[in-house]
Amino acid sequence: MRCPFCGGSETQVKDSRSTEDDTAIRRRRICSSCGGRFTTFERVQLRELTVIKRTGRRVPFDREKLARSVQIAMRKRPVEPESIERMVSGIVRQLESSGETDIQAENIGNLVMEGLKALDDVAYVRFASVYKNFREAKDFEALLDEMSGPEGEMIAE
Repeated sequence: MRCPFCGGSETQVKDSRSTEDDTAIRRRRICSSCGGRFTTFERVQLRELTVIKRTGRRVPFDREKLARSVQIAMRKRPVEPESIERMVSGIVRQLESSGETDIQAENIGNLVMEGLKALDDVAYVRFASVYKNFREAKDFEALLDEMSGPEGEMIAE
């Protein structure tokens, strides 16, 4: 494992432990060259996934990109980081266990929307505004109307 600080290739594992949901192993490392400390995560990967973009372009699936997108939607929201990590891990497990190696970007977006809707309505609306490419205020109104019940109450899932 290369050191992210100096690029040295000699790093030593100082501590290993499972994450709370037992989906990864967290390793604390130290660089022999510069003494820098950093953390890595080791996860099981069932198969190599390829994302098919709307344009038809094919790119390797990137779990970190998925996690960053969810983190952006969740920024400054009162949701525990463990809940976010469980949601991301659940989406990745669904994709890997689907039996498909080629995944439409739209399917990933829909899974994220479902997960965010269950966790936080504001994050759901934030993600939807980017994912569905909202251009006007009426786009937000339509989404909020969809989320509201017949008496104007937010639907509880």
